[in-house]
Amino acid sequence: MKPISGIGPRLDRLAPNRRLRLLVARVSLGGWFEFYDLFMTAYIALGLFRDGLFSATASGFAGFAAFIAAGFAGMFVGTLVFGFVSDRFGRRATFGWSLLFYSVATVIMAFMPSAKGIDGWRFLAGVGIGVQTITIDAYVSEVVPRSARGQYIALSQALTYTAVPVVALLSALLVPHSFGALSGWRWVALFGGLGALFVGPLQRGMPESPRWLESRGENEAASAALSQIDDAWRPVAETNPTLVAVDSGGEAVSGRLREVWNPTYRGRTVMLMIFNLVQTVGFYGFASWIPVLLFARGVTFMHSLQYTFLMALAAPVGPVVAMYLSDAAQRKWQVVGLACGMAALGLIFAALRAPALVVIAGVAITVTNNWFSCAFHTYQAELYPTRIRGRAIGFVYSWSRFSAIFVGFWIAATLARFGVTGVFALIAAAMLVAAGAVAFAGPLTNRIPLETIAP
Repeated sequence: MKPISGIGPRLDRLAPNRRLRLLVARVSLGGWFEFYDLFMTAYIALGLFRDGLFSATASGFAGFAAFIAAGFAGMFVGTLVFGFVSDRFGRRATFGWSLLFYSVATVIMAFMPSAKGIDGWRFLAGVGIGVQTITIDAYVSEVVPRSARGQYIALSQALTYTAVPVVALLSALLVPHSFGALSGWRWVALFGGLGALFVGPLQRGMPESPRWLESRGENEAASAALSQIDDAWRPVAETNPTLVAVDSGGEAVSGRLREVWNPTYRGRTVMLMIFNLVQTVGFYGFASWIPVLLFARGVTFMHSLQYTFLMALAAPVGPVVAMYLSDAAQRKWQVVGLACGMAALGLIFAALRAPALVVIAGVAITVTNNWFSCAFHTYQAELYPTRIRGRAIGFVYSWSRFSAIFVGFWIAATLARFGVTGVFALIAAAMLVAAGAVAFAGPLTNRIPLETIAP
């Protein structure tokens, strides 16, 4: 027997309200440390080189590509192997434990004396980051009304992307120096571990996803969670008899990952696998390598960090733009257009030499990248039903983490053989493939109930 059908319509009828915005902000604070940790890779790179722990073009554990690969390999495991965790144990609990896990792993990594130790703990931090990424996407998409899904996920990312200028500034100030017995890059990493202190405060007052509770047959708990999200909500039966919930008898609807291959979801699953395999080349090819690419161009150590800090200041701008536009135009076509824009801007960036123009182009790429991130994170979370949303997102998103394991090696090899221009040609080609996959097979989703998009 199916669960009650009332929770989804009730959530979709909610008007934007202060409590909902505060809830998204609460989740975003946990995501803030996730983004700090994720983007820290690029900004501490020159410090790792300076300490002789890693090299831009070396092979093996001491290659910077291996450090990047370790993090993404962990994210691959987190999204693919542990994607089921939030579907089984709930969005709220998974959110807290994943934040604690990767924060502790990052703190331990900061004290590692060797490349192998750093890579190992970076891998474990990546596992936690991967789990939290898909959990936040699932949670926010489930608790907000259909008319504002894009807006609220963009709000979440606008807040979390403020971590990027923070880590860039801290790196510019700390990485060139040592403090006590620790190099500056280690202090930057330790700051990222502060997320562990916020697990308890963030979980208190954070309701479970009503849609997830309903999918488990916990109908009373789902209604109680809904009342926490909107204190103006009253049982629908009081005001609109046509939406009276049907008792499910407490039965849960179980989901299996194999559902992503049934006729309803097969095409979108293949589309998202191809999309995620290649979009990582463009997104992280720039975000994780920009200080190194500037340094390879002959920009000094200090100037490279300063330029990237100026670009990082623009990181929250893309999500702010998305807040106003993500629900106004079809997300499918936003993803396609932004992917093409990233390809074009990368090629322009590669041709520039004047410092001011380099920074302006870098800012434009940063804004476009992060708007793109908002659009596709919202989009892929809409395409599967609540009963398998966590593991389905985890499965398709894991292909981006899988390709990201190798992106660093591809970028390093391309940089060594073809220079910075070759790197951006590779990025452009990858983004055009991503755009083509979504244009060909992606469904339309804006303002459509989740239960209709993915029955």
